[in-house]
Amino acid sequence: MSAPSSSAGAGTGTVTTAVPARLDRLPWSRWHWMIVIGLGTVWILDGLEVTIVGNVAGRLAEEGSGLDITAAQVTGVAAALYVAGACSGALFFGWLTDRYGRKKLFMITLAVYLGATAMTALSFESWWFFLFRFLTGFGIGGEYAAINSAIDELIPSLYRGRVDLIINGSYWLGAVGGALLSVVMLDTDIFPQDLGWRLSFALGVVLGLVILLVRRHVPESPRWQFIHGHGEEAEKLVSSVEREIEAEKGAALPQPAGEITIHQRKSIGFGLIAKTVFGRYPRRAVLGLALFIGQAFLYNAITFGFGSILITFFDVPTGSTGYYFAVIAAGNFLGPLLLGRLFDTVGRRIMISGTYLLSGLLLFGTAWLFDRGSLSATTLTACWCVVLFFASAGASSAYLTVSEIFPMETRAMAIAFFYALGTAAGGISGPLIFAELTESGVVGDTVLAFQIGAGLMCAAGLVAAFLAVNAERRSLEDIAEPLSAVRPDRAP
Repeated sequence: MSAPSSSAGAGTGTVTTAVPARLDRLPWSRWHWMIVIGLGTVWILDGLEVTIVGNVAGRLAEEGSGLDITAAQVTGVAAALYVAGACSGALFFGWLTDRYGRKKLFMITLAVYLGATAMTALSFESWWFFLFRFLTGFGIGGEYAAINSAIDELIPSLYRGRVDLIINGSYWLGAVGGALLSVVMLDTDIFPQDLGWRLSFALGVVLGLVILLVRRHVPESPRWQFIHGHGEEAEKLVSSVEREIEAEKGAALPQPAGEITIHQRKSIGFGLIAKTVFGRYPRRAVLGLALFIGQAFLYNAITFGFGSILITFFDVPTGSTGYYFAVIAAGNFLGPLLLGRLFDTVGRRIMISGTYLLSGLLLFGTAWLFDRGSLSATTLTACWCVVLFFASAGASSAYLTVSEIFPMETRAMAIAFFYALGTAAGGISGPLIFAELTESGVVGDTVLAFQIGAGLMCAAGLVAAFLAVNAERRSLEDIAEPLSAVRPDRAP
């Protein structure tokens, strides 16, 4: 229990609490499912929308679509603005999340995301479409920071790895849906030319509103509360959850493993956050950078030009590439789903380095087969599926890693920084490097694109082999001591 030395409310005194240990020893329950559904399912919407935009680019460029825009503007300008919005939103909302709490921000970011998506469906001019693509990205970037920090602080340490990986990997469920949905929505025998693409965006809004209703019941992170002067609220919340779970399981909970003493503070300065991430934990910062950049380039090496590769080298009709992408996306989701548990049992270091290295080596093998002319559209897609089965688990573990290896006060901002950097590398540098290579029609150019992505993925795997933190089944406070922690030999 807590023994605060300050008054109730948003105080700034010293408090000794067992809240982290009490949360970590909870068995899996309906309460945890509510958190997963309320917070995690938004990635499905992200995958749905991003995939739809890519698939409707050709339709938007057609006369009669309702927009005066070219396909190149949709996949170029609009995509770049979405990336810029995501990077900006991650940094902006990440800072606010650490300062004002997880719940306030994950409600705001979803509202921004939904509003901008709805406005995209109503686009009547290209500038309107571009503006709300930027704002949609702004909201989704904030989601990554607010939600990943909230999930890791609410999910017990025994399950944290697999839950985080599966939730981040659920993006690809949305991608499967988006690829198949676009086939239906773009069928002019079903929907008029200027309506189908709008309904695709509108459907995402409807699904998002359902998630918003569930999300209202997701609580603030008790870990954030007791550090930021809301100790009594954290105690009441955890006590109510314990009673609910004991009633559900019909058994008393075990005693928590220990306590931590915190000197509460209302906010953490940006300078202290930067000093902590890069000064106190430089090896972990290098790890985060390597993981995000590696996965960003591997994904761009494959997914950025997959349609062009299939069309150019295997004469796949433009209207059929969505089916191939749905298969690739399914492989991406199965990786975190089937391998996620191993990150909690076998361990972070082995699984992170293993998935990165294996996916990189498999992509090198795919490049070799492609160079020899040994692949068809079907077998190339099968190779991509195997590569991305492992790469997706590794890429999802990048988000898990940066959300758990830095102190709680810096968590959302750390996620935001590394996400923004990885997104910028993939969304800006990636297209510049891979566009010409994958669209040139020269086999050697596409092979080089594969080799660049594979090489950076392998390099990141080697970094993880040496620098990854053994965070499995450990409390977040044990992995990285909070900046507000009071040690016995140190005055608060």
